[in-house]
Amino acid sequence: MIRPLIALQLYTVRDLAVNDLSGTLRKVKEMGYDYVELSDTYDMDAPQFKRFLDDIGLKAISAHVQRRELENDVADTVAKYKSLGCEHIVLGSLPPELLPGGKGCAKELLQNFCEECKKAGITPAYHNQVHEFKKLPDGMLILDRLFADVPNLYTQFDTGWVTIAGQNPEMYLQKYAGRCPTIHLKDVIETYNNYEDRPLGKGSQSMHGIIQAALAAGTRIFIVELDRTYLSSSLEAADESRKYLKSLGY
Repeated sequence: MIRPLIALQLYTVRDLAVNDLSGTLRKVKEMGYDYVELSDTYDMDAPQFKRFLDDIGLKAISAHVQRRELENDVADTVAKYKSLGCEHIVLGSLPPELLPGGKGCAKELLQNFCEECKKAGITPAYHNQVHEFKKLPDGMLILDRLFADVPNLYTQFDTGWVTIAGQNPEMYLQKYAGRCPTIHLKDVIETYNNYEDRPLGKGSQSMHGIIQAALAAGTRIFIVELDRTYLSSSLEAADESRKYLKSLGY
């Protein structure tokens, strides 16, 4: 198997990056993350932000985009992230009303997104939340219908949200083998009928099993993400997660 690349979704450390971007990202690099997934460019244009990352020694291998970016100018959005060196562009979510079964439909938007990414040699993907796992009247899950309707769209399974939705991340990786180039590794723990994020290896998920299933499905990029941290700072949680992956040989 190809050795996976390890990245950090910079949304994880947004609380610190907003006030000290350089210092925060230098610490991310020191932890052993060579790659990052973007959620923001911090008011820099693409060339300026790429120079900034290059100076630190980080590569933006992927980026999350918002629906409005694709609606405003999908070609310009793809070109922007290609110039940053991104190999993957991921739509972070869609509201229920724009998913299959909703009043509207983003199918055409997603097809255009896929076409522009193909022209640029970039992989387009969709990142799940929880609401995509609800059933449609015919019994099919919204997520499955979405990927059936847009066959050129790749997955970016968020293992935390898959688990919170009551599904099995390993099963979904197996189901979409060959269509899972990136994954969000997010560990969670149930608490008071709710869920909280934890550093990798500190939650209730079988992270080792998920990682093995991802490798078998062809996943090449493991992206660490915590939406919120509870028992430590965001940088400490990112560091703990990186150390856990190192303990597994990644």
